[in-house]
Amino acid sequence: MSDTTPTPHIELYVRSMLPDGAHERQEAVIDHLQTLDENDLIDGFNVIVWGKQIAPQSAAARTEEGKYILNRVAEFKQWALSNNVSLESFYQDTTVDSEVAESAYDAMALPVMGLAEYDGSELVHVAPCTKDDVVHTIMDRLERLEAGQPPALDQERGGVSVV
Repeated sequence: MSDTTPTPHIELYVRSMLPDGAHERQEAVIDHLQTLDENDLIDGFNVIVWGKQIAPQSAAARTEEGKYILNRVAEFKQWALSNNVSLESFYQDTTVDSEVAESAYDAMALPVMGLAEYDGSELVHVAPCTKDDVVHTIMDRLERLEAGQPPALDQERGGVSVV
């Protein structure tokens, strides 16, 4: 990347290492990340499996992994608020009926794939996200990284929309 553009570290969150119906898309994203890493366009990446949903009040949410997921999602939501974008269609709160416990509980559905881009410890982009009815996808961001470009959201702030 150029001297003025930082080399980010990427975290890719996936529901499964072999998801039904999304296998080819996931493979394409991971292949693209590997290419970006090999070409020194990113400062490495991690793939983190996080499941379909998490119930914030559950015993699982109190584990180290559960706390990690909830903290990351909270960080993503704070980033979205600060950048005037929406993650709502990708991180949906829902109520799950439990046949075993004969009760319902609140849960948060997690996207099939989510990307977090960090400059050092600072979160600088989350995909997918929506701004003004325009969805900024994971592949959109990877293509911009490959071209040495900042997130489209950053360019919009400069008064020029490239979306």
